[in-house]
Parts: sequence; C-alpha cells; structure tokens
Amino acid sequence: MHALLALHEHPAGVTCEPGNRVVYELANDTAHFGGATVAGPALSWALMTGADAVDEPAGAALAAAVDLDDSQPWVMRCDRVDFPPGAIAYRHVHPGPGIRRLLFGGLTITTGGVTTAYGAGGAWFESGPEPVYAESSATEETAFVRVMLLPAEWAGRRTIRYTDPADADRPARQRARVFLEEPLR
Repeated sequence: MHALLALHEHPAGVTCEPGNRVVYELANDTAHFGGATVAGPALSWALMTGADAVDEPAGAALAAAVDLDDSQPWVMRCDRVDFPPGAIAYRHVHPGPGIRRLLFGGLTITTGGVTTAYGAGGAWFESGPEPVYAESSATEETAFVRVMLLPAEWAGRRTIRYTDPADADRPARQRARVFLEEPLR
C-alpha cells in the first residue's frame, strides 16, 4: 500500500478526527490514537492512503511517502527515546519507517552518507532499513518522540537492530518508552 505519513505541529492545541493518527501532548507527555482533542501544544502524525496520499498535506512540518506490504498487518507505534549527555545509538536499523521530532537537546544523525544536526523542534524521517547512527548532545539531556509503522509481528518488541553485532553488547544508554501501539485501520 502506498501511503503518506505526515507530522503536524499544533502550538495552540488540536482536535483530530478518528483514523490512523497519533496525537502527542507536549505538556503532559502523553499520546492518543485516533480522534483526540488537546487544549495545549501538541504534535500529530497522520497516515494517509489512497487519493489522500498523493500530495503533501498543507501545513505539515514533515511528510514522507511510505510503502507498506499489503500482505501483512501493520501497527502504528508512538514512543519516546531519551538520551543522557554524550550517548550514542550505534549504527542500526528498524523494521519499519517513521518520523521523529526532537523535544529537547541536540542529536546528530548520520544516514545514507549524510550527517545532519538537529536541535529542539527538528524533525526527520527514517526509512527503517537504511542504517542510522546517532549521537546526542555532549552537554545536555536529549529526547525525541516518534511514530513508526511496524509489521504487526513487531508489536510489543524492541525494534532496534544493530548492523554490527558487537554493538549489541555495548551498553545502550538511551531509554525508549512506548506510549501506544495500535493496529492500522
């Protein structure tokens, strides 16, 4: 299935209709699936399919085309990853695509031979199979929130897979906390 995953920022709050979407409340550090109303600053991710997946939605902070294998069920996961100062996420992949948005701190991402530094509010797309290397700020706590689309077989499981098996034995200083994981409708 050809689809479009889009991130929107809502500084004054938002009301979202039901569907394949996640709303994250910045002030409360909570997430909702489907229809939701948030009175304060929020982020929302929407998965659009069919005719809605053709054009980038107006006002999107970031949108990315994704192709999902129709032969298997998928889930939409929202989680948050926190890094202490100087932490590294060694070269790794995930089983599905997603859009991340930096909440605070700084993160330098290297993928596809390109290195990009992100500050608070920065957003980026990861395809899943393209290896990623990330370094957090050396001086401050860093965190991002993300929505990933995952084959349902990954529900409830940690998704990071290191490209060098030796890196799996290194201490992972980052901590992920899953807010929700819902089947696509």
